[in-house]
Amino acid sequence: MTIKEVFIVGAGLMGSGIAQVIAQAGINVKLNDVNDEALAKGMKSISWSLDKFIEKGKLSEDYNTILNRIQTTKNISDAGQADLAIEAVFENLTIKQEIFQKFDAFCKPDALLATNTSAIPITEIGAVTNKPDKVIGLHFFSPVPMMPVVEVVKGISTSEKSMEIAVSFVKKIGKEPIRVENDIPGFLMNRINLVSYVEAIQLLEKGIGTVQDIDKGVRLAFGRRMGPFETGDMVGLDVSFGALTAIYQETQDLRFYPPQLLRRKVKAKQLGRKTGKGWYEYND
Repeated sequence: MTIKEVFIVGAGLMGSGIAQVIAQAGINVKLNDVNDEALAKGMKSISWSLDKFIEKGKLSEDYNTILNRIQTTKNISDAGQADLAIEAVFENLTIKQEIFQKFDAFCKPDALLATNTSAIPITEIGAVTNKPDKVIGLHFFSPVPMMPVVEVVKGISTSEKSMEIAVSFVKKIGKEPIRVENDIPGFLMNRINLVSYVEAIQLLEKGIGTVQDIDKGVRLAFGRRMGPFETGDMVGLDVSFGALTAIYQETQDLRFYPPQLLRRKVKAKQLGRKTGKGWYEYND
């Protein structure tokens, strides 16, 4: 199956980034959210990002050509013509299942249904549909336009055909697919990354290192572009908290239990860049 149109639910950081890279690949996108403000903010983010790519000479097409491939809508029923529907809302199983029930109702029978969850098992999300064989995980990384990898996650009922279509799609939009063959919470990359994030927070809590020094050390010693706290602020502390909570609830593995300082910051709405304060403070 050739994917010619994609429907995305969620116009936040992840959803807008996914819409951008798909449009850059020449594929039409419908971006859905519940209100005009969210859609306007998502399109503003896409416009800003496209401007930066054009300034650096990284795009072969002009701004308007790419942007015109993206339509916005508040009606999830507009998913009817999509070959691929992607859910990109925050980490809440109930909300994700509600969206997939709507995908099941409105999408055409052969459409592939994908979730961008970073930790919730694909099988649980797909269980509420009548076609779990077409439900798949497409875990993009933030910021989507910059990060070259996408995890393609196979649920217990996901068919190999659906996996092959998803892998081909990821390649078509210029990303490198990583196949995740077993539907465990957190998949591959987050299982590795979140353990180190928890350890960094615990070291901070004990006063062994500062946010700045831990980030600097990780960048310089391990060759990473960003340290764990810089990455945490970009992703959103609430997102990381949700992923850790989902993994811990499924596995009862204490390595993934959200540290106290992270829990406190989430309750205080210190969520990172999007709120102006997380591990660091940000101005306009």
